[in-house]
Amino acid sequence: MQTLSTSAPLTSDSTRDDASNFAPLVIITILFFTWGVLTSLNDVLIPHLKSIYTLNYTQAMLVQFCFFGVYFIVSVPAGMLIKQIGYQKGAVTGLMIAAGGCALFYPASQSGYILFLIALFILAAGLTILQVAANPYVTALGKAATASSRLTLTQAFNALGAAIGPTIGGILILTGVAISATQLNAMSEIQRAAYRATEAATVQGPYLGLAAALFIMAILFAMARLPKIDHADSEVQSDAGGKSSVLSHRHLVLGAISVFVYVGAEVSVGSFLINFMGDGNIAGLTPSAAAHYVSYFWGGAMVGRFIGFAVMRYVSPGKTLAFNALCSIALILTAIFSHGAIAMWAILAVGLCNSVMFPTIFSMAIHGLGKFTGQASGILCMAIVGGALIPIAQGVLADRIGLQRSFFLPAACYVFILFFGLKYAGLHLEEAPNS
Repeated sequence: MQTLSTSAPLTSDSTRDDASNFAPLVIITILFFTWGVLTSLNDVLIPHLKSIYTLNYTQAMLVQFCFFGVYFIVSVPAGMLIKQIGYQKGAVTGLMIAAGGCALFYPASQSGYILFLIALFILAAGLTILQVAANPYVTALGKAATASSRLTLTQAFNALGAAIGPTIGGILILTGVAISATQLNAMSEIQRAAYRATEAATVQGPYLGLAAALFIMAILFAMARLPKIDHADSEVQSDAGGKSSVLSHRHLVLGAISVFVYVGAEVSVGSFLINFMGDGNIAGLTPSAAAHYVSYFWGGAMVGRFIGFAVMRYVSPGKTLAFNALCSIALILTAIFSHGAIAMWAILAVGLCNSVMFPTIFSMAIHGLGKFTGQASGILCMAIVGGALIPIAQGVLADRIGLQRSFFLPAACYVFILFFGLKYAGLHLEEAPNS
């Protein structure tokens, strides 16, 4: 496969202690916060567009298919681009492209569902470049032994943005009264067109505001003084256990699968939350009221990441990952087999368990890879395509067997993460894993 973010490990001021890298980490953390807001807004956008265009669950999940499918398509060229222009300029490029995607929401609101999907694709392309640049940057800004806790801390602010996003979206986007497909079909053609135009227009202000914020951030980030991170000569770096191929490292392959199922499960659960809580057997909430509770889901992830930042300085990342996966499975099964407030709060609590999963899987998967670290980062970013495919699969299940029982799919995803965490519970005790 083609070389991605780097063809060799990252070098710069990464040999300095964590305190001396505080300022660069603050700047990178702002980027994590921003894409948290943008990603979680999809959870509000999905039921909104589903109602406007009378979509079934499978069709509505095309939002996540277009958004997360970009990671598979763009990660390779993003890595190549960053290798040519550097991590800082790569982040600026990603911000500019994301700003363009947000701006495209204005004409999309006057057109139709297809243009919304195109706008989401462009927005996600910018965020992909941003993520390919930022994740390895964080792991390089400090000691390798604290890479998991450092990435977990920055991801905590990603979760803060994700927690704020649904509340803002609920207030600004879900302002109207949701009507059923039956009510919409009972309207005249003129009334339907007017209703759809009015409801679609509610996305204009929020996304134009985000476009402006991203553009300003790109300018500020371009002016910031960040330490230069270079592509080190692979011959003077770790030989990655003497292996000749990045895919010969089993912990990377299993880590990529874990990223695939984790992102898929998290996105699926988040995407269906508003509809799940709107079910009469669960809470019967309106979309705008349910959107506020989605913030609890992402807020739990934020709190859990701060806890994880401290815990994983003393507890094996693999053991922490396995424990959280087991809790997620138990909570989802509770949500499936119960109803009312118990089911609602059980599914929301999955957010707390998700907290440390992505940064922990990422740091475990690239552990000890030496010259293959850059390629591995690109592979892991491509695995985020799980966020495109698993929600579609759950949408198909929801249309056929019901929304509540469709949550068996994300539960199965967490089973694999449990396996990965247990298998590599002692990973950081080893110099370079060979199996």
